[in-house]
Amino acid sequence: MSLSIFTRRAALALAASAAMATGASAGGHGINLEGKTVEWIIPFSETGGSAKWANFYAPLLSEALPGAPTVVVKFMPGAGSTKGANWFQEQQYEDGTVIFGSSGSTQFPYLLDDPRVKYEYNDWNVVLASGTGGVAYLPPALAEKVAGGGASAIAGEDFIYGSQGATRLDLVPLLAWEMLGLNVEPVFGIKGRGDGRLMFERGEANIDYQTSSSYLKGVTPLVEAGTASPWFSFGALDADGNITRDPTFPDMPTFKEVCEATDGCETSGEKWDAWKAFFVAGFPAQKMVFLPAGASKDAMVTYTKAFEDIKARGDFAEISEARLGVYPQMTGAEATTALASATQVPDSAKSFVVNWLSERYGVTLN
Repeated sequence: MSLSIFTRRAALALAASAAMATGASAGGHGINLEGKTVEWIIPFSETGGSAKWANFYAPLLSEALPGAPTVVVKFMPGAGSTKGANWFQEQQYEDGTVIFGSSGSTQFPYLLDDPRVKYEYNDWNVVLASGTGGVAYLPPALAEKVAGGGASAIAGEDFIYGSQGATRLDLVPLLAWEMLGLNVEPVFGIKGRGDGRLMFERGEANIDYQTSSSYLKGVTPLVEAGTASPWFSFGALDADGNITRDPTFPDMPTFKEVCEATDGCETSGEKWDAWKAFFVAGFPAQKMVFLPAGASKDAMVTYTKAFEDIKARGDFAEISEARLGVYPQMTGAEATTALASATQVPDSAKSFVVNWLSERYGVTLN
């Protein structure tokens, strides 16, 4: 991405942020969705973290929206979410009955100028941004070898990993494992991270990661059954941008801690900077809800208020912790700021990743 393109995107994002923040607070009277069905498009399979996130919010959103419409989660997997995102790009706002849920695996192809991307985030209208984390896990026998230390003890193992694609959110764990000196062979083409978990359960893969919502729902039972063991979380960011322990998994070491304890893994330099840049773009605002292009001020007010009302529920902290983890759920100006940070990375980080994808996986983005 050239500096001029990066600057243009940044300016567009900031302009969109200001416009959406104004639209969500000034003068809108809202829309009534009584008797209607809202289709929430998720561009992944129904087994992954995005599915669990949307299925958590859908009944709450039905209650919070004026007229209590039915909210149906509709799955549109394909090309690592690009198929569904391209479809949503073609939609124009009509009556507020179509919304879209994106993920880091939708953001990364956009950031990397993947030629399959026909969508433009700045055409969409964000009403919720959800932060999340990620957890890497192993079979218990291998996890015992790395307990309390770095990855050097398993550097000689051969690993198989089910992946949606190297240009998707999976590039964060793939680059992390390479930095740790692991020999991980990805099997590309799965339609959602839940499908990667199923490969692990069937013994077809022996390393995996899940975003927090999918880990809490899908992997915790495996841990309890003794067939999987957590290894590390990717961590979280503090107010100064430093990586700290994930508040949902405070007892797990972060990737940074594991890297520091592993021979040859560096937490400085261009590889680390690239990893951190894409982690920041992919996780603190990992999942977002959008209305399509042309959304009215009234629709923006309605959906923003609905998500704010959900967050204000007396039981929200309790019910969301078990399903989503402990992460910010952002609306209004916070959501639009999160969108801007999630759709930008420094040119140096992008250049490193583009070269790495070409050299490591033969993926060219032109």
